[in-house]
Amino acid sequence: MKMSTKKDNPIWIARDYLNCSGCRLCEVACSLKHENKIWPAASRVRVFMLIPGIEIPHLCAQCDDAPCIDSCPADALSIVYETGAIGVDEDACISCGQCITACPGQIPFLHPDHKKAVICDLCDGDPACAKVCQEGRYNALWTVNKTPSPSYKLYAKLPEIPTREIAARLYGEKAKELL
Repeated sequence: MKMSTKKDNPIWIARDYLNCSGCRLCEVACSLKHENKIWPAASRVRVFMLIPGIEIPHLCAQCDDAPCIDSCPADALSIVYETGAIGVDEDACISCGQCITACPGQIPFLHPDHKKAVICDLCDGDPACAKVCQEGRYNALWTVNKTPSPSYKLYAKLPEIPTREIAARLYGEKAKELL
């Protein structure tokens, strides 16, 4: 795997889907931080509402095995030492989309303007999405120290999967009718 050595205490954005209100302030904060304007289509976190009332914040799980990195034929992806995030070298990116296909949650995407791969960079160690979520006391996203564990990959899934899981918890057998 192509990567630099990880820092001793990388961070991770923890998530609790049941607490997501669907306010989308995380999308706004992310796009303001990276694009200097409100542009949810370019946000590194996206909120999906596949069933009314169940919102799923969808962002990079920062998998320990990082299949997106291994899939990149241009060596444009690597782990950033300072944060442990997956970094994208836009000059090297050839916009092939193989990182999207390799990701179990298909979380990376091609930027709507420059068409280069976009993956959460953890805002250089101070994630705007988690900060705004905590300021609003929604507690759907927050920053924690990342410890080595394969469990991070449990969050690298298509938004339909956690939506289905939450619907089953909330609505029981009726959930099958909703999806």
